[in-house]
Amino acid sequence: MPRLLGVEIPADKRIEASLTYIYGIGLSTAKRILEQTNIDPNLRAKDLTPQQLNEIIHAITNNKIPIEGDLRREVQGNLKRLQAINSYRGIRHRRGLPVRGQRTSTNARTRKGPRKTVGVIRNPEAKAGKV
Repeated sequence: MPRLLGVEIPADKRIEASLTYIYGIGLSTAKRILEQTNIDPNLRAKDLTPQQLNEIIHAITNNKIPIEGDLRREVQGNLKRLQAINSYRGIRHRRGLPVRGQRTSTNARTRKGPRKTVGVIRNPEAKAGKV
């Protein structure tokens, strides 16, 4: 498995797809990097020469593309700032609710987590007063 900037990329995939395993590099950025370095996007990652790997690394660093730890820190800093200034978005992040205007009366289960049933008596005898 080739290693780029501290990240193992899959060797058997095309380099275009393998670059997307680096956090902060999507498909369009990967295409742009390969275009700048004149590397065939259909080439497998295991077939790259060390010189080509260095060219890719230089293209990423020269274009100042934030990746991995730096990008994660930047995103976390943005969230902390939104929460600190008590913006609407920051409050939604703090409460774990959808941030971008989605409805919450139904759906939104990904952000809200599993359903919490409220106000239901599960024991039928307790309802009848037999307990």
